[in-house]
Amino acid sequence: MSGQNGSGIRIRATGRRRKKPSRRHRTAVIAAWTLVGALALGGGGLALAYFDLNGNLKAVDINAALGKDRPDNVDNGSQDILVLGSDSRSGANAAYGTDEGTARSDTAMVVHIDKGHRTASVVSIPRDTLVTRPDCLGDTSGQLVAGERRAMFNTAYEVGGPACAVKTVEAMSGIRMDHYLEVDFTGFKKLIDELGGVKITTTTAIHDPKSHLDLPPGTHVLNGEQSLGLVRTRKSVGDGSDLGRIQLQQAFIKALMEQVRSVGGFSSPTKLYDLADAATKAVTTDSDLGSVKELASFANGLKGLGAKNVHMVTLPVQYDPADPNRVVPLEESARQVWDALKGDRPIPASATEKSAGDKGTAGDVVR
Repeated sequence: MSGQNGSGIRIRATGRRRKKPSRRHRTAVIAAWTLVGALALGGGGLALAYFDLNGNLKAVDINAALGKDRPDNVDNGSQDILVLGSDSRSGANAAYGTDEGTARSDTAMVVHIDKGHRTASVVSIPRDTLVTRPDCLGDTSGQLVAGERRAMFNTAYEVGGPACAVKTVEAMSGIRMDHYLEVDFTGFKKLIDELGGVKITTTTAIHDPKSHLDLPPGTHVLNGEQSLGLVRTRKSVGDGSDLGRIQLQQAFIKALMEQVRSVGGFSSPTKLYDLADAATKAVTTDSDLGSVKELASFANGLKGLGAKNVHMVTLPVQYDPADPNRVVPLEESARQVWDALKGDRPIPASATEKSAGDKGTAGDVVR
């Protein structure tokens, strides 16, 4: 049902039952790094194709939806980007399940680029993190969505779309997000295939019937479908937890980043166009990045980043005493993480010492 707040704005209730999410969409966030590499390294060779590629992009006006009730905009050259993967079943995504008219963001990363654009810190937010979700104006519905205590983090996108997800992250972190990137998980497969696959080395065998992945130890070049399978894997790697899967995804991202750097070796204009075409079809951005020109300029500033320059952590959490299937932030440790990003400093090792995340062995499975 719905009601009204004191200002007369209609508030949409959000107490509907949620179905168990698919795990395919958790891979979608990984494609953002491919997009950055494709546009940055494609560079001027794609200039004549900008008009066509612009038609692929989808943009959301986050600034208009959130208004002025946001953290200060710190203009010191650093950038903070919320990168999400959503599980919409509309359009081509219908191949992965029934379109129920909603989507969730089960993969979320805050990417902080330092003011010199030489290093990056990435903070993964587990989908099952219990947070205080603020009231937010849905960017698609135009209705005020009531906030909720002890809400799963990924419900923010479900009930209010990108703007609500951004507002929730800003409320958690105290950091204004400069940009927003959302990647469609069906486009992820095509991106990997256009890249020619991703080369990884597995240190142990992975046999996961749920993700249809069967890899012996050794070096492999994974196609798009296999890459989806790898980052879906949970039960067969590490401790079998979702926190362990985040480690596996982070390891894969680093392998992917190295693969993306090889895009610079593509001499075929057709190959570069096909790669950029796949990338721009897979992404939704904030309106400030809503053109290929702006997106390419943004990406060009990041092309010097390699895997060795990126430090990835999971938001410090502990398992919720009231529900072992959920996690809650370790407030003091989480504040260390957010303060480091806000101050454009490296995340200290002490911030994750007590966290349930970043403790398993899943991240050592892929190199």
